[in-house]
This record gives sequence, structure tokens and C-alpha cells, in this order.
Amino acid sequence: MENNNNPLGKIPGGGKRPKLFKFNLYWMYSIIAIMLIALYWLNDNPMSREISFTQFEDIVKEGGVEKISVQSKNRTLEAYLTDSMAQKVFNTSKEKLGRQPVVIVTIPSAEKFADMEAIWRKDYGFHGDVKYDKDNNFTDLLISLAPFLLLVVFWIFLMRRMSGGGGGGAGVFNVGKSKAQLFDKDNAVNVTFKDVAGLSEAKQEIEEIVEFLKNPSKYTELGGKIPKGALLVGPPGTGKTLLAKAVAGEANVPFFSLSGSDFVEMFVGVGASRVRDLFKQAKEKSPCIVFIDEIDAVGRARGKNPNMGSNDERENTLNQLLTEMDGFGSNSGVIILAATNRADILDKALLRAGRFDRQIYVELPDLNDRKEIFRVHLCPVKMDETIDIDLLARQTPGFSGADIANVCNEAALIAARNGKNAVQKQDFMDAVDRIVGGLEKKSKITTVDEKRSIAIHEAGHATVSWFLEHASPLVKVTIVPRGKALGAAWYLPEERQITTKEQMLDDLCATLGGRAAEEVFLGKISSGAANDLERVTKQAYAMVVYYGMSDKLPNISYYDSSGQEYGFSKPYSDETAKIIDSEVSALIKQEYERAKTILQQYADGHSSLTKILIEKEVIFNEDLINIFGKRPWISRSEEILADEEAKKEKIKTENATKEKQEEKVETTVDNSDSTSDNPDDDIKDIIYYESKN
Repeated sequence: MENNNNPLGKIPGGGKRPKLFKFNLYWMYSIIAIMLIALYWLNDNPMSREISFTQFEDIVKEGGVEKISVQSKNRTLEAYLTDSMAQKVFNTSKEKLGRQPVVIVTIPSAEKFADMEAIWRKDYGFHGDVKYDKDNNFTDLLISLAPFLLLVVFWIFLMRRMSGGGGGGAGVFNVGKSKAQLFDKDNAVNVTFKDVAGLSEAKQEIEEIVEFLKNPSKYTELGGKIPKGALLVGPPGTGKTLLAKAVAGEANVPFFSLSGSDFVEMFVGVGASRVRDLFKQAKEKSPCIVFIDEIDAVGRARGKNPNMGSNDERENTLNQLLTEMDGFGSNSGVIILAATNRADILDKALLRAGRFDRQIYVELPDLNDRKEIFRVHLCPVKMDETIDIDLLARQTPGFSGADIANVCNEAALIAARNGKNAVQKQDFMDAVDRIVGGLEKKSKITTVDEKRSIAIHEAGHATVSWFLEHASPLVKVTIVPRGKALGAAWYLPEERQITTKEQMLDDLCATLGGRAAEEVFLGKISSGAANDLERVTKQAYAMVVYYGMSDKLPNISYYDSSGQEYGFSKPYSDETAKIIDSEVSALIKQEYERAKTILQQYADGHSSLTKILIEKEVIFNEDLINIFGKRPWISRSEEILADEEAKKEKIKTENATKEKQEEKVETTVDNSDSTSDNPDDDIKDIIYYESKN
């Protein structure tokens, strides 16, 4: 039964009924447009023609007028003709006339026309209706004002869009306001430092800033001052923005977040205005933190503007940012956090102490960091007992935190695609292969000769690397096309802090193993080694030009670490350039001949490896051990792997021994055929057995 005793529109829970109608200003614009269109069509006559009064009088005499509408003020009349007369006057067929056509006639005045109407009715037998309309030009006024009204509506719409949709009295003046998003106690971030795996050194420096905000007296008592700014620098995906989110979640102070591109607009001066407004808000809420992501959008070094002298909005914005961070005014209590992966292009004035006192390098995670990152991202993943986090961390050298998160997600998708109940080790291996090499293309058409050529090429890489001391240990080789590659080899590289010349030469030799195998065993070379040759050429030039590892140009480096480069000229002469080219060519030729020598020495093993590769399409480390035996050298990665396997085997053996002992104890306790009838003797035997073990 409905309750009608509710005059205030409240619902039975204490709340108010939802509004069924919500006014929107755009509805008014739509209604006005519809009205203007309707008025236009209502006043549109399909066909009209202006004639003289004499011609009109002849039409009246012939009885061709049905109705007359007289406009007194304009001293005109509109006469609606019969069909036959209209066809005669307009000289067209009835189908083309459209609606009832009219003729327009100028008259001396309404009074004189009334006299003539009486004569026509008496002498010519005119029986048509005559209507005298009052003057009302409102419709004509609306039609004449329609373009102006549409222009006003469009201008209002444009201003609202430029101001970000801000209503009220702000309007277009919101353009210069800051777009920073504020995080405080009302809308706090839930990310903390516990959610950031690895990055222990970077977290330590960031945590110190947060600790200063929480307990400033600890530092100020000794005369210390809070850093004004910290710049997070590192490759993409290493966790710079995640660190900033953790700061927002831990600091318990207002946190402003925005991107460097938010300062740049199509209007001149907007960027500087937004910088001023940002720091004005920050000072009002100090102590607080301002985070500018991708600061290189506005922090690019001045004087390198491609506009060739024209006004650059980015430079104006940067100048205002420099002034606000450390200018004549004071911004105490405002800490600036910024992140970029292009620190080399930032302006030097922005990087100096007093603006960014600290530059925190967020590097790619090492082995231990990757283990921690895997543990974080594997928490929501349903895994089985075959997952080895240590092996996953070793299989992903050079992966960033974002790459590892992608591996975990890709492995879960692969397992779900195959209908599994849990993610297994093979799913993670497939995920790593998918990310590193690309999607498998088993349907790609290859001829028998092409497949054999690819197998010989990849087997050449595997054979040469197996007999090089400093080459990375092989994990697997495949001739299944992935991405743009027709084949691929996976290695387990060592994580080195420095690389010796011998290690680089072995890498060159192993990379050239594929092209050398084509020449030795096929007698011809192909375009399949294009990527190998590109890598070899770059590395050889780096050895000669950057690292000074050349006999003719020893201990000389032409590398500019400042990122400023050398302008339009090379830092060496043309004669030196010839020496560099000759040294690079000699270096590559030397390692190519070395690779061919190794392949000729182990030709039988290479042939066996090629046959297995053609048959199975994928070979692993165990296949090379069966063919060539164990490697003469054990790399650091293999030592770590062997030690961990030995530890696991030892733990497994200890657990098995412990289980056997427990089974013996239980068998002794449950044995009903005891040799002694005295229960105490049985207990003594058990105690003696346990103490002996």
C-alpha cells in the first residue's frame, strides 16, 4: 500500500528521493537550435514571385486568386493562386510547384486596396478570402538574429571546454590554474614502502625525507636542513612513480601530483601561470610534497629550442619553475619530487643544489631485487610447487619491475588459455620467451632449405659459445620463428659490474658463430645474420672509440658522458677515422676466423646438433652436454646454480632421512609383538633408540 503522507519527498530510510530531472545548460542550447530550425521551415514557401499590380489585376479578372493576405505596414499582399493559374504564371508543371505558390504585389495602401476589392467583387465576380494581417516582425527578427545566436552559443561552449569544464564565475580564467591532483587525509594513497620491492638504496633516501616531515626536530637540532628537492632518475619501468606513490601514502602531509606536460598549453603564458598557482597552493598547505612526473617535458635545457629564436612556452615555464624552487622568495616547507628517464637533457640550472639537492638513481634490479619483485607480483597468482623464484630471477636479467609484472601476468594468461588449474614453471618460461622474443609463429611458411639454414645458423651460435670461456651459458635454442626473428638462442648472462676485453671478444666471437656456420657448412651466406652483424659492429666500435681497447688507439675515448655531444663536428680527424674503421674491421675479422676455427674443430658435434634441432625445433642445455660433454669452464652463474641445486638436494635428503626416522619410531610404538611383556621396557627401548639417533 502506498504511503501518500510524505510531503517532503523523503523515502522510508531517512534519505531523499532521487531527482528525476537534472537541468543542463546544453539542453537550452538544443531547444533554441530546434526552435530556429522550425521557424525557418515554417516560414519557407516553396515557390513565390513578385508581379506588378496590373498583372495581378488581370489574374483577378480571370478568377485565378483563391486567397489574399494583406500586410498593412509593408504595403504588400500575398495572393494564393489556383492550380491552373499557378502553372500559367510560373510556367511549370503542377508536380514542380510544391506547396501552394504565391505572388507578391506592392499596393498603394490598405485603404485603397479595400476600395478596389469592393469593385472586383462587384464587377469581376471575385469571391476569394481577404485577410488584413497586423504587423508582427518577431519571426523575421529571430531569423535575422539566428547566425549571431549560434555564434554566441558556440563561443560559450568553446570557453567552457578550454577552462576544463569549470562552471560558475570562473569561466575562461581557469586556464591559468594548476591541474595538480591533491592527496591528503581525505583521499589518501594506499601504497606504502612495503609494496615497493627492491630499490633498497633509493627507498632509504626517500624514507629519510618522509622521516624529516614526520620528525623534523631530529635533524634540525643538529643544524640540518630538509632537502628542497629530489630527482628520481632511471630507465622506464624501474619504479620511479611507484616510489612517489609510496611517499604519498607514508608522508601524512598534503601531496600534489601532476605531469610535466600539464604545464604546457596552446596559450602563451599559461605554463608560467600554472607554476605560480601550484606553488601558491603548496605554500598554503605546507609542509607538503609536490611530485612532477616526466619533468623533462618542461625542464629541457634552454638554448636548444628548434624554433630558432621564436618565443618558447617551455622556456618561460622552466624559468618560472626555477624562480619558484629557489628564487628571491621563500618556499620553506615545500619539497619537490620529480621523475625522469632523460636526465641528460635537463637544464643544468634545474639540477643544481638548492633546487634538486639529491639525484636518486633508480636502476634496473639485480638478482636479489628481482627475487623480491617476483615475490610481490606472485602473491595474487595461483602457482604449483614447480615454481622456482630463484630460477625465474636468473632467467630475467635486465628486466625492470614493470617487465617482471608483465611476466607474471602473461604466465597467468598462458595457463588460463591452456585450461590449467594453476600456473606452472613452463608457463613462466613461455611468458619470458613471449616477452623477449615475441609471439611464436609456427604457421610461418619456411622451405626445407631455409629450415636447415636456420638450424645450422643457430647451432653455430650454440657450438661456438659452448667452447668460449667467457661466453654466457646456453639455456635453449629454437628455430621456431618469433616476432621478426627466424630463430633464437637464450643464454644465462652473468651480471657484471665491469667487462674485460677478453669477455667482449668472446661475445663477439659467439655472436659471429651463426654467420661463420653458414659459410663453413653451407658454403654460402644469407641475410639471416643481419641482427648479429648489427650488434657486432656496434660493440666493436664501442671497444675502439669508447673503451680504448685498440692497439693503434689505446687509452683514448671519444665518448661524451655529459650528453651534450660534439655539435656538428667529430672529435677526431679524418685520419683517425680511417684508423678506427680499420681497427674495427680487423677486430671483427679476427673473431670471425676464430669462430670458423672452432666450428671446423667440432664439425661432427655441430652436425649432430643441427639434426636434433631440425627434428625437435628446440634444444636445451642437456642436449649440448650429451653431444659435447660438460663445458671446460664453469661460469659464475653456473656455480650459483650448482650451489643452489646442491643445497636443495641436501635439504631434500635430510627431510627424507627425518621422515624415515619418524616412521621407524611410529613402527616401534605401534608394534604389538614386543619381546617384553613389560610396557616400561618398551618405553625404555624407544627412549634409547631416539637418544642413539
